[in-house]
Amino acid sequence: MDAVTGAEMPRRSAPPLSPGSETPPFLPPEARLDMPGQPLHGEARRDPPAGSRPRYLALRRVFIILATLAMTGIAAEQMYLVLSVSTLTILETAILVLFVAMFAWIAFSFANAFAGFVLTLAGPDTSLGIDPRAPLPGLDKRHALLVPTYNEDPARLFARLQATWESIADTGLADRFDVFVLSDTTDPAIWLNEEEQYLALIARTGSRRIFYRHRRDNVARKAGNIADWVTRFGGAYESMVILDADSLMTGDAVVRLAAALERHPEIGLVQTLPVIVNGGSVFARLQQFAGRLYGPMLARGIAWWFGTESNYWGHNAAIRVKAFAAHAGLPELSGRKPFGGHILSHDFVEAALMRRAGWGVVMAPSLPGSYEETPPSITEFAARDRRWCQGNLQHLKVLPARGLHPVSRLHFLIGIGAYITAPMWFVFLIIGILISLQAHFIRPEYFSKGFTLFPVWPAEDPIRAAYVFGATMGMLILPKLLALIATLFRGGERRSFGGGIRLSGGVVVEIVLAALIAPSMMVFQSSAVFSVLAGRDAGWQVQRRDDGSLPFAELMRRYGPLTLIGLLLAAAAYAVSFSLFLWMTPVTVGLSLAMPLAAFTARKGLGAVMVAPEERTPPAVLVRANTLANELATDTPLDEVLRRRTEVTEAHLSQLAPPPPHSPGDIDRELVIAKARLAEFGSLDQAMTLLTAREKRSILSDPDAFRSLMALARK
Repeated sequence: MDAVTGAEMPRRSAPPLSPGSETPPFLPPEARLDMPGQPLHGEARRDPPAGSRPRYLALRRVFIILATLAMTGIAAEQMYLVLSVSTLTILETAILVLFVAMFAWIAFSFANAFAGFVLTLAGPDTSLGIDPRAPLPGLDKRHALLVPTYNEDPARLFARLQATWESIADTGLADRFDVFVLSDTTDPAIWLNEEEQYLALIARTGSRRIFYRHRRDNVARKAGNIADWVTRFGGAYESMVILDADSLMTGDAVVRLAAALERHPEIGLVQTLPVIVNGGSVFARLQQFAGRLYGPMLARGIAWWFGTESNYWGHNAAIRVKAFAAHAGLPELSGRKPFGGHILSHDFVEAALMRRAGWGVVMAPSLPGSYEETPPSITEFAARDRRWCQGNLQHLKVLPARGLHPVSRLHFLIGIGAYITAPMWFVFLIIGILISLQAHFIRPEYFSKGFTLFPVWPAEDPIRAAYVFGATMGMLILPKLLALIATLFRGGERRSFGGGIRLSGGVVVEIVLAALIAPSMMVFQSSAVFSVLAGRDAGWQVQRRDDGSLPFAELMRRYGPLTLIGLLLAAAAYAVSFSLFLWMTPVTVGLSLAMPLAAFTARKGLGAVMVAPEERTPPAVLVRANTLANELATDTPLDEVLRRRTEVTEAHLSQLAPPPPHSPGDIDRELVIAKARLAEFGSLDQAMTLLTAREKRSILSDPDAFRSLMALARK
């Protein structure tokens, strides 16, 4: 679409560099910085200066804790009265314990939401002087924008990057920023396409402040990718703004983040609230609508009492480079995967280590201009969630670390709890079924073996149970209704969602669909937890961004068992009692519809019902990014790049470093085999057909082997 008129633009390939044009330097001179690994048990905690902490922070935290405890205490008492007219059985005791633990989680979330509701009505947050309504501040120091990538679509990646860079240039402060694309890509074709897109970007913008680096070895994944940049180039910059491959930011937001760190030397990290955009499928649109409506209110609540002990979500945040280098180097955890090895969910740990060293970690929940995308389907979301599950459970080894702030430990517990509550709900349901079966099939003993004048009635209170169930469901839904009310009271925000009627209808649809999807996610998360506990590693999978649809056979394989389980549970519950059938309905309906729900939510739709403000009035940076993504759309095969894109292959060769020296026992056997096989081929077509992807990558990583491959391409 055209950035001004909104008209559709024709799709075309990225323009090649003109013959004889100067190859840009892929990297600037190095400015090295030490980044030692931090011991988990060897440092005492230091606190930021008192002036940087929000007023009454301790009272804010007391309010959240007391509110959570009070609501949990009332719920626990009522559930106890439901279960025990006389004495509790073993099963009833188990279900009471599980209920109290899970309700405490719900109450904690509600307390956050209520605080956010009040603050949202009071007006935007302007902590650290980050006020989007104020004039744009100036910058005195140099800053970096980092874009780590791993086998992502190069055209879309560089479209978002160009849109962000142009937005920064529009602020007049582009001379204060350098941009680095940090590639960990392993696919050979995508690797060369990244370099082609990079050269085309330099040709289009004429900028010499945008750089590209590809790592030979993907040690420690994204955390290692960032650490490699810090140690090689970090010494030249005051801060780094971290983006994900699907991130997009306005120049205004980037500049305000950098300015906040310049003006507040005690702050080490500022995290924004990314807004989901470009949701096309029903599932992505569901996430986009919910995140845009509920997210700002919830973020205001947690930022209010997190204070200088906030968290880091791994992207769309600004970090002080020297503080990060000195105190956020990650240790390698002892033991085997999945609990040992490199830390997967590195962001939580990096924030905790920086806070331990005395740096403030804060949120900027009201800063607009921070965007991201979401997986297009339940399947893709569950795959990403599996990796996050392993990373969060891995934090069990970090929890005992010496010197961490209590709120930092709470971040770890919240992350762990987000996953272990799923199997807890699952066990809760199973015990509930067992109690119903016991009541239906086992003859009660009205008089115990000891002497008693009165019978023991083994019954629950059904009326009170209905009240407890209704109150629990209400606690889950009420935060969404509070966000709706807060939006309805603000005219501009209400109109940005399409008006009060459309907004309210969208909330109803979101609540229904989220409730139907929740049982499937409970099963997926429970399976992920059990998989991690069984010792299975999630690996590092490529994230699908556009299409989440599955062929029928794959849909049946993944979701057919869930549908069957839902139908069997519903039938069994009905056979026991109609009341049990009704009690199980929220779970059995969602599971029974798992297969059609997965198919439906992976398709495009719901545009007329759930619409986010960024869809109705797209920000200029988003329009520009989507326009460029259409213009640059290309997927050049590897053999075509090798044969016809001389400027790309020459640039690739120019930035290849000689292979690192190896000891006699540490030879790169894969490269040796790849070179030997390469020598046997008589044509490029033969090489492309017979070489494996790993062998192609080894050849593209070695200057001599790449020259041999290019010799075949010129035959």
